[in-house]
Amino acid sequence: MRVLGLAGSLRHDSYNARLLAGARGLLPSGVELVLFDELAAIPPFNEDGEHSTPPAVAALKVAIAEADAVLVATPEYNSSIPGVLKNALDWVSRPVADTPLRGKPAAVLGASTGLFGAVWAQAETRKVLGAIGARVVDRELPIGQAEEALDESGLPREREAVEELSAMLDELLELAAPHELAA
Repeated sequence: MRVLGLAGSLRHDSYNARLLAGARGLLPSGVELVLFDELAAIPPFNEDGEHSTPPAVAALKVAIAEADAVLVATPEYNSSIPGVLKNALDWVSRPVADTPLRGKPAAVLGASTGLFGAVWAQAETRKVLGAIGARVVDRELPIGQAEEALDESGLPREREAVEELSAMLDELLELAAPHELAA
């Protein structure tokens, strides 16, 4: 099983990229988390050009299509989704009938340097993913004061936060697992 990780920050030592790396260590064997690191190459969405897909957008669409689930880790900029992440989701949503996010299990968590741990950005990102057609886990995991809250591996230092992250991942994987027919 493959989970695609999207970090909503372009910063070199992003707390959200670290959080995704930490989440990787909580996944069961047989599940891989692959990070998509080309958000910076995605040009601003322009409806005039939506029928000629830029290479980075094509790469993102393929990465989503090949994944069994998507895990987004986002900071909060000005009480909302970072522009680069929203822009990428706008590109992926077009054309509506062909978006690789339709029916795709997705979950959102977030880390920020503020006290609230990107709560509003997480809610907005879940809303956007749902509008696109993803099956979104209805949980949030706010990691505030990320510079102190995350350990070197990217996991939260607080046991309760690690348990919440594990529960979120379990729910995401359950949505992504093929349903077995009862014997």
